[in-house]
Amino acid sequence: MRVTVRPLTGAEIGAALGDLAALRIRVFAAYPYLYDGDAAYEAEYLAEYAAAADAVLVAAFDGARIVGAATAAPMIHQKAEFREPFAARGLDVDRLFYFGESVLLPEYRGLGVGHAFFDHREAQARACGATAACFAAVIRPVDHPARPADYVPHDAFWTKRGYAVVPGLVTELAWKEHGDEGESLNGMQYWLRSWA
Repeated sequence: MRVTVRPLTGAEIGAALGDLAALRIRVFAAYPYLYDGDAAYEAEYLAEYAAAADAVLVAAFDGARIVGAATAAPMIHQKAEFREPFAARGLDVDRLFYFGESVLLPEYRGLGVGHAFFDHREAQARACGATAACFAAVIRPVDHPARPADYVPHDAFWTKRGYAVVPGLVTELAWKEHGDEGESLNGMQYWLRSWA
């Protein structure tokens, strides 16, 4: 299995949004997100992302097929619920890059794609003058009833990449989970890496 990973910008991002939406719906359906994907929501969310100046979509290809993707854009272009926790703590969002989703089909994991996603996003952040990057990960209790017995969180991987939890720096996002009637709020913990 040969996977190539490369960053997409500008018009290339728009051309890949359908693939990204399908990946988000499929990958985020699993624990810990349990996302019950909605095509209309995906279209709106991804259109906002694609319109952000300096956005990048890093795509993993098996031949011509996109099998994984990761996104990043300057924090100043993110929704208020992403920016406000930083502003409330007096942290400057002007030099901060936000890393959005990182989704990869299960059969392509363990091949180094996750590292390539971070490498390309960090390169874009630095090229745009950012001095730090962050992402938010869903908070789930260890005894969550949907947690698989063999689930391994990504904390060790993120830590090795130089990211650390910022205690108390959280936000809340709403999405519909499988089996629920509507959307519910979920806590999201920020991880941060500075290089300046």
